[in-house]
Amino acid sequence: MGNSLQKPGFRNIELKEVTLQADLIIPENSVGLVIFSHGSGSSRLSKRNIYVASQLQKKGLSTLLFDLLTEEEDKNYSARFNIDLLTKRLVEVIQWLNHEPWTTHLNKGLFGASTGAASALLAAAQLGEEIKAVVSRGGRVDMAGDKLGKVVAPTLFIVGGDDDVVLQLNEKAFVSLNCEKQLEIIPGASHLFEEPGKMEEVARLSAEWFSEYL
Repeated sequence: MGNSLQKPGFRNIELKEVTLQADLIIPENSVGLVIFSHGSGSSRLSKRNIYVASQLQKKGLSTLLFDLLTEEEDKNYSARFNIDLLTKRLVEVIQWLNHEPWTTHLNKGLFGASTGAASALLAAAQLGEEIKAVVSRGGRVDMAGDKLGKVVAPTLFIVGGDDDVVLQLNEKAFVSLNCEKQLEIIPGASHLFEEPGKMEEVARLSAEWFSEYL
């Protein structure tokens, strides 16, 4: 890759219906791109996802953090939980990436947090082998419903050991996956992994998973 392809930075993603804001980082000689689907009420500016993205970049992985909703849409509380809409946006953004000169050649993986994990899994189920890996952090993976069995990408669930309800939901959903899969429980971590060292563990596990499959 020439240097001219390493500086996408802030981008406007022009879709048919809306324009979404995004931050695209492509390290030199990158072979994989991780697309982030954030949880409800969050955005591309999520400190937790920015941290994970920075650690992936250190491993040579490209990252895309973007707003699934426009500012106007985000004011509608129900839109934040409209998984069908969020999945549709995620798929459209992946298709946009497939036509961008910086990213068309990169293997693609999805990182979903909280409700964003449901849209990541649904997008993976829809796109099949086009998605090479999925990671869910504290994901509401149950919201993907019966589509879980259609995911073919190697999938990693990361859950906090103290996040009791979400842990139960992940354990139940994990059984429905027919792909290569792994469930990692981080002891002493709550839903947001705010305890010392816990988000670092999320980033390490995610980087290892994506590095292996992308």
